Amino acid sequence: MLTKRIIPCLDVDNGRVVKGKKFHNIQDVSDPVQLAKMYSEAGADELVFYDITASNEERDIFINIVEKTAYEVYIPFTVGGGIRSVDDFNKVLRAGADKVSVNSAAVKNPHIITEAALKFGNQCVVLSIDAKKVGINWHVFINGGRVDTGLDAIEWAIRGEQLGAGELVLNSIDADGVKEGYDIELNRMIAEKVNIPIIASGGAGKKEDFLDVFKNGKVDAALAASVFHFGEIDILELKKYLKDHDIPMRV
Repeated sequence: MLTKRIIPCLDVDNGRVVKGKKFHNIQDVSDPVQLAKMYSEAGADELVFYDITASNEERDIFINIVEKTAYEVYIPFTVGGGIRSVDDFNKVLRAGADKVSVNSAAVKNPHIITEAALKFGNQCVVLSIDAKKVGINWHVFINGGRVDTGLDAIEWAIRGEQLGAGELVLNSIDADGVKEGYDIELNRMIAEKVNIPIIASGGAGKKEDFLDVFKNGKVDAALAASVFHFGEIDILELKKYLKDHDIPMRV
């Protein structure tokens, strides 16, 4: 059985790690390279970096931070935000990232997923979906959660796999930063429809939330930010707790 993964998320704005709630009330946290190095040494399985304003501001991603991070860490890391072309994939991978995450650009030009997968391999292509419940369905939002595309999140996840994405990150806007648990229903519904790994994002507040999303959300990895950034949950203690509850972990 494949081990499950614990992934700290670093949302970066103007060269600093920040954290908000439901994509609002953004607060400064730390230096991204120092924080990445700390997580690499603390037992994290992977890291995810998001330049959270690059797409909305239509600017390039923070290549200098990617390069510095690649020099300091020894675990895989994914970079997203401001990725608009296959050339952007190339720049980020050459700077040292292991995977590249696309969100807004993939909605506007779905074939970027296929083009990148053909050039770099689908293991390098991560489709990130910012989803929010609208009525009885989940819609896909872009530009840092600012724009409702009207796309059905479950249908988009299925199409993303068909286009060549090797992994999905499901960001629940409703649960983001609230610390009341992951969106189990959303993750489970998509996990039952696709055959690629799913990373749950948004809502972690306690160790039991991770156990819940692995057991009932059927995901392959759990991503979290503030509970790690502010020292509320120790990564190694979390992994030991999960292993004690029959979740396969690398400890």
